[in-house]
Amino acid sequence: MPAEPWSDAACPIARTMSVLGQRWAILIIREALLGRSRFSEFREHLGVASDVLSARLSELVEAGILDVVDYREPGDRTRSRYVLTDAGHDLVPVLAAMGQWGHEHLARPYSSGYRFVETETGEPARIGFRRTDGTSVPAGQVTLTETQVG
Repeated sequence: MPAEPWSDAACPIARTMSVLGQRWAILIIREALLGRSRFSEFREHLGVASDVLSARLSELVEAGILDVVDYREPGDRTRSRYVLTDAGHDLVPVLAAMGQWGHEHLARPYSSGYRFVETETGEPARIGFRRTDGTSVPAGQVTLTETQVG
């Protein structure tokens, strides 16, 4: 992965952006969440140049978000597919929050049908803050603070 100015930052948001802030990274993760795993599927659904896609996939593997799994179809050569790791699956609320914000603040009449929904009911699921006991905290009552470390 190229050395990013934020990769060793004290701030966890900056460190996260050193990986997820790369062009195409979030959309590759979105496609993996939709079940895409092959290079050709990512290229087809994203329309990204092969060299850029190859670089991003390598960076996401290096960051521990994707794993490379080899497979072989009968009569074909061994190929690789990309699957989300636990760290990759932990990004679901991040992508859900981004999607929720985009639907609410950047609405378009031609917006995609991408939505996070409850598996069992198909009802839309929203992202929100919770106290340690599981009760909801309104977003307007949450603030970012800086705690001294050490």
